[in-house]
Amino acid sequence: MRHRLSRRLGVKITSNAFFVRATALAATEYPLTVGRLIAETPVGPGAGIVIRIAEHVNVGFAVNTARGLIVPVIQHAEKLSLAEIAEEEKRLTAGARSNTLTLDDLEGETISLSNLGAYDIDSFVGIVPPPASTILTIGKTAPAIVPGQDDHAVRKMVSLSLAADHRIMDPAYAAGFLQCVVSRLKVPESLL
Repeated sequence: MRHRLSRRLGVKITSNAFFVRATALAATEYPLTVGRLIAETPVGPGAGIVIRIAEHVNVGFAVNTARGLIVPVIQHAEKLSLAEIAEEEKRLTAGARSNTLTLDDLEGETISLSNLGAYDIDSFVGIVPPPASTILTIGKTAPAIVPGQDDHAVRKMVSLSLAADHRIMDPAYAAGFLQCVVSRLKVPESLL
């Protein structure tokens, strides 16, 4: 589907663009994933936390460069089409590698995404980079045998891991978000 779409839209749609789009759409349904801890008072009267939910889903994604890891940000990703995300990802990746990104290209991250699939990593857990409260990590896509009702099939599978700030969301909420991302990826047409 990715290759067909790339030909039809005239823009190279990367696997990462699908992950960014699925993450952005899922975050609109699970807004605590783009929450930010503003204050925390652990004891005494009025103890609790103050969380601010971001107005937009700004997805920071890791780019490896000769100078080290750079995390450009796709602003307002929840409003962008798959093709627009792919174009922005291409622009930001090129800018990161040529050292031409502006401060605006690097600020405002509300949720993080890290994909080590290209490095032949099956799965890994990321560390949530403040001020974000959530990071989705993606391993390599590889063929796997998937059992069916009456037979087995070989399908491309990918491992996703999620790290979340549990001061902002509980594990069940984080799991619901991850299930939402997965359900969108299982039906890629939902990302168009």
